[in-house]
Amino acid sequence: MAIDDRNRSVTQGNQVFKGFSSRAEYTNFKLYDFELIKQDLINRLSVRKGERVENPEFGTIIYDVLFEPLTEALKQAIADDISNNLNADPRLSTQDIVVSESEHGISVQASITYVPYNITEKLTFSFDENTLLRLS
Repeated sequence: MAIDDRNRSVTQGNQVFKGFSSRAEYTNFKLYDFELIKQDLINRLSVRKGERVENPEFGTIIYDVLFEPLTEALKQAIADDISNNLNADPRLSTQDIVVSESEHGISVQASITYVPYNITEKLTFSFDENTLLRLS
């Protein structure tokens, strides 16, 4: 068994992603495969771009534009930013990203493919001024 720095273990040709989460909704802090990939994505999209020490390109611009008028140019900038964030993880790829205005913020719907498993899922990310990132 070989283990690399991304907590990915390769066992007889099958990939199993292992990690943990300190979020309160998990009774067991261990996460595997899809749940780990989703949590890593939530972690990445929960950080304002420029906020991470020594990695100013990590995170998203959405928190900086929540109160701006949602023009077509801004929708495209958000879609490009989300695409860059999703595609920064080699376990993910995305093609369709739709940005829309929600009641108190911005909603982003994305079709995400989990590359190691070739499974596609449509996720909706909700960003608003009152709560952290919500995934549905």
